[in-house]
Amino acid sequence: MKYKLLGRTGVKVSELCFGTMTFGNEADEAESARMFAKCRDAGVNFFDCANVYGDGRAETILGGLMASCRDELVVTTKVTQRTGKGVNDFGSSRRNIMLEVEKSLRRLRTDRIDLYFIHHFDPNTPMEESIRALDDLVRQGKVLYVGASNWSAWQTAKGLGISAARGLARFECIEPMYNLVKRQAEVEILPMAESEGLGVIPYNPLGAGLLTGKYSREYKPDAGRLVEKEMYGKRYSDPAYYDVAERFVAYARSIGVNPVTLAVKWVQSHPAVTAPILGARSLAQLEDSLAAADLDVGPEVLAQVSALSPAPPTATDRLEEVLDPRYRAANR
Repeated sequence: MKYKLLGRTGVKVSELCFGTMTFGNEADEAESARMFAKCRDAGVNFFDCANVYGDGRAETILGGLMASCRDELVVTTKVTQRTGKGVNDFGSSRRNIMLEVEKSLRRLRTDRIDLYFIHHFDPNTPMEESIRALDDLVRQGKVLYVGASNWSAWQTAKGLGISAARGLARFECIEPMYNLVKRQAEVEILPMAESEGLGVIPYNPLGAGLLTGKYSREYKPDAGRLVEKEMYGKRYSDPAYYDVAERFVAYARSIGVNPVTLAVKWVQSHPAVTAPILGARSLAQLEDSLAAADLDVGPEVLAQVSALSPAPPTATDRLEEVLDPRYRAANR
C-alpha cells in the first residue's frame, strides 16, 4: 500500500479509503469486522463513515473495531442528512452540527474526528454559519480537519473564500462522485481541487456495481445496489451507461484484469485523486477492489479505458479549444 498526503494537511493516508456505508446494513458486525481486518492487513489507514449510515450503526461498529488502533487511523464522518423525524433533525445549521458531532463522537468512541464533512449543500443555512460552526469544532479539538461532500465547484470555492476572508478553518478535502460513467467531476471539481490543494476521495468508483460485469441491458441479478436501492437505480438509469459498462468489462477481460480492480485503478489514476472510497458488502467483494493497490498498468491502458466513455464538455463548452492545437499553443 502506498500513502499520499491529504491535501495540504501534512497527514498521509492510504491510497485506498474504505467506506463503511454497509456496516450495520448489508454487512453484519461479523462481516464488518472481517472487512475491517482485511483493510488493515492491506495497509489501509483511511476509513470513511457518516452519521446516517445504518442509522448510526456504522459509526458504532467502526468505533468498536478501531478502538485498539485509533491513533493509527484517519477517520471521517459527516453531518447534514436527516437523522430523525423532528423538524430540525437535518441540515448544516450550527444547532444541528453541534448536536450531531457529539453523537458521532460517542458512537465512534473517540475524542476527535479526523475529517468532518458537510454531507450535502444546505440551501437553507448561510454558508458562513456552517463554516463558523466547523471552525469552532476545530478550535475545540473535536474535529481536526473539515471537508465538503457532494458540493459543486462553485460552492466549494465560495466556502474557501469565506474561510480565507474570515480566518476560519478551510475545507481540506472533498468527496465527489466519480467513475467511468459519471465523469462530471473532471470539468470543474477536480481541477478546482488541484488548484486549491484539496484532498479528493471519490465515491462510487464502481458505479454502484455497474462496472463490475454483473449488469447489462438485458440482465440484472436478483441482488445488488442497482436493483435493491431506488436511488442507485435512478442515478445509473441512462442506457448509455450500460453500453459503456459492457465495453469496459469486455476490455478489462481482454487484458486479463478483473473489471472491479481496473475500475478502481482508473479512478485512482486521476492526478487530483487522493484515494477512491471502496464499498463492499462482503470480504469477497472487497478483495477485488483492494487489488487495485497492486495493479500496475501503463498510461496507454488507462487512456484506452478513458476512451470507452465520452468525456464531458469543458467548463466553457468551447470544443474548438480542445480539438485545435493552435488554442493550446497560444495559452502555454
